[in-house]
Amino acid sequence: MINFFKKNKLNNSHYTHILNELNHSIISFDLEGNIITWNKSSTDLYGYDESEIVGKHISILYQNTQYEKLQLLINNALKNNYFRDSFEIITKLNIIKDIDLTLSLLYDKKGKPLYVVGYVDFINKNEQLTDNLSYESTHDSLTKLPNRHFLHKKILKSINQSAIEKTNLAIFFIDLDKFKQINDSLGHRIGDKVLQEVASRLQLVLREKDTLARLGGDEFTVIMENLKKIENASHLAQRILNVLILPILIEEHTLYISCSIGISIYPQDHTNIDKLIMYADTAMYKAKELGRNNFKFYSPQMTEIALEKITIENSLREAIKNKEFEVYYQPQVDGRDDTIIGVEALIRWNHPKKGIIPPFKFIPIAVETGLIVDIDRWVMENSMLQIKKWIEMGIFHGKLALNLAIKHLYEKDFLFFLQETIKKTNFDYSWLELEVSESEIMHNPESAIEILKEISKLGIEISIDDFGTGYSSLSYLKKLPIDKLKIDKSFINDLPEDEDYQAITKAIIALAQSLKLKLIAEGVETEEQKQFLLEYNCNEIQGYLYYKPIQAFKLETILQQV
Repeated sequence: MINFFKKNKLNNSHYTHILNELNHSIISFDLEGNIITWNKSSTDLYGYDESEIVGKHISILYQNTQYEKLQLLINNALKNNYFRDSFEIITKLNIIKDIDLTLSLLYDKKGKPLYVVGYVDFINKNEQLTDNLSYESTHDSLTKLPNRHFLHKKILKSINQSAIEKTNLAIFFIDLDKFKQINDSLGHRIGDKVLQEVASRLQLVLREKDTLARLGGDEFTVIMENLKKIENASHLAQRILNVLILPILIEEHTLYISCSIGISIYPQDHTNIDKLIMYADTAMYKAKELGRNNFKFYSPQMTEIALEKITIENSLREAIKNKEFEVYYQPQVDGRDDTIIGVEALIRWNHPKKGIIPPFKFIPIAVETGLIVDIDRWVMENSMLQIKKWIEMGIFHGKLALNLAIKHLYEKDFLFFLQETIKKTNFDYSWLELEVSESEIMHNPESAIEILKEISKLGIEISIDDFGTGYSSLSYLKKLPIDKLKIDKSFINDLPEDEDYQAITKAIIALAQSLKLKLIAEGVETEEQKQFLLEYNCNEIQGYLYYKPIQAFKLETILQQV
């Protein structure tokens, strides 16, 4: 020990004084286990005075099994120079206490180990319980990441630090793409493992000073501090996209996932914490709208769009109350003789101040907010009444095609409402065809199959809308109780010139024929497109070549003339 003191220009009295001033128990012993030094905090913890413990063997402080564990720890320390573990000790009054023990070695000038120094931390069970409760309140139990409660305080602290240091700060909002599909199809247990894997991967690509948190569900947040260049945020966003798109192997499943990221910058975008969080969230939704597996920085235009969405949502609620909607009808035609064989009911919103608002402006918002259910039901009842009237007039002999949002289909009372509406309007099941989007069905195909089977049993035809855009597998297509495929407009637009779309359209037609399904092509605008479809036996056509969507009274005039 004398060599150690001389090296650090300390004498024994100075060293003893320093040890006694420390709040931690520090004990040193030789390689045989004999105690050499003992400070005041050790007396407070163990109950032994220095005079009665120095020279005694270290085993006096441990029960047999715990001493055996200590010997293993000392051996590990001799190999690694440092080791730490938790123990139970026994005090002079035979009281058992829990400690954390850290061991390190002191060497002579030749590098030979002379002594072992133990640094002891007493574990107060009451304090530990408080710490655990505090941890649980600020951390997510599944991923062990900081949670929403922690995040707000951390962002506030980071903003204050950035203001002092005059540096930038980036807030990332990360939302997983298609996670719900995994959860719905494979269950929450697999979904939870995916979230844990995502958390691990995100931690791999972050800098040490970045903070990762889980907001809940499949949403994560990153705080990127000390941002010297804005483009560094782009680099991190790209690393996140790259690491999450790699396949995830869980049990027997190989899963694929991606994410959409929104980024706001302090102080460029705002200095207020709530605004920055809101802006990152807004940018994330924009990234999702632009095709997912993408990132977007916030811009003021996004706020304008977000405000417009809020305005439309509020106006939609009023529109439902005030019955501002109108049903337009687009005839479906047999291209071989140009006769009308059906009509598709299409919603239009006649706003009292803004006039006609196109569907692409409000339908996505209606779906997102759930208002689409009320709108669908209004269209269903009103169009059935209209078609029933035309049938009774003897001017219409086809089917009514109704678009059905998947959110409406999954409503618990959907079948009851459908049957009651048909009964109320004195409609016939055979006059009705329900169109469901392929992409929406594939979010949860098993559930969709069960519900569609119940509908099919009623004698109602089922059509898959926008076919070719939803990546449905043939195995599911065979299981679905469908009667018709509707070829999406995007494949028709460049016919017959584009050879790729020619091949796709021919393949869809061949598939429908092999499965004995009816076919209709939407978006047909030219005689050339029509002739191509007829050549390959797709005879049912819908599009501007024949009719645009028109109001009921206008279509009634046409029906009376044909």
